[in-house]
Amino acid sequence: MTLRANKRLGQHFLHDPAIIEKIVKVIAPQPDDLMVEIGGGHGALTFPLVKHLNQLHVVELDGQLADQLINRCPKPERLKVYRLDALKFDFSGLTRSKASLRVIGNLPYNISTPLLFHLLVHRAAIRDMYLMLQKEVANRMTATPGSKQYGRLTVNLALWTEPKKCFDVGPGAFSPAPEVWSTIVSLQPSAKPRFAVNDPNHFSKLVTRAFSMRRKTIANSLKGWLEPEKIRRAQINPRARPETLTPEEFAKLSNLCKTIIDPIQPNKTP
Repeated sequence: MTLRANKRLGQHFLHDPAIIEKIVKVIAPQPDDLMVEIGGGHGALTFPLVKHLNQLHVVELDGQLADQLINRCPKPERLKVYRLDALKFDFSGLTRSKASLRVIGNLPYNISTPLLFHLLVHRAAIRDMYLMLQKEVANRMTATPGSKQYGRLTVNLALWTEPKKCFDVGPGAFSPAPEVWSTIVSLQPSAKPRFAVNDPNHFSKLVTRAFSMRRKTIANSLKGWLEPEKIRRAQINPRARPETLTPEEFAKLSNLCKTIIDPIQPNKTP
């Protein structure tokens, strides 16, 4: 029995053999890899990966899909399925070793950003991630300062990892076909900040504040937090706009800022 996609869960099932083979080749699974897949779906990636691995962990919220994965798997003894929400799943609980977990998945478009940050909570346990995301999200993740896509998501991710695009995937590779293209992105998270930050939570709040008023100068968007003189002390022009600052420059501002007021809550996700 083939189950239909659940729109509420944002399901789009990968089915293109050429794309599946290309993804597996990029991931390059080895027998002893500790790997977890987010959203096994109909097993398009699950079953090819199981052939290469001694064991594969799969987090699948849809109970019917989870049962189908187990029943149809050619090597069910190698498959361990968790009928849980990936946003609440304890990825660190799969290993006691640092940087040992490999994470793969076709992330539902409606939860891709919060799921990214949930995975980074478990960054110390994760060796690498290969994630299928909406192309627009991938562009924001990998954007450079000054570009239209550059924003909160870019800067907050940069503190822990440097996302890299692998290749794009067209709508026709999925059933049902989404209205947008997708991109495979690889990430290798760092357990510690990639540049000097006194307080990562402080940094995140400052970045949120700055980009909630991205059309204003950095001095205006951080008014009440940092005086123009302090911004100059970080060798940053107070009249610069947030989208022109590098992640490292945001870190300098964060380290100079002694008081953080609750940031304005933006209408959109990072």
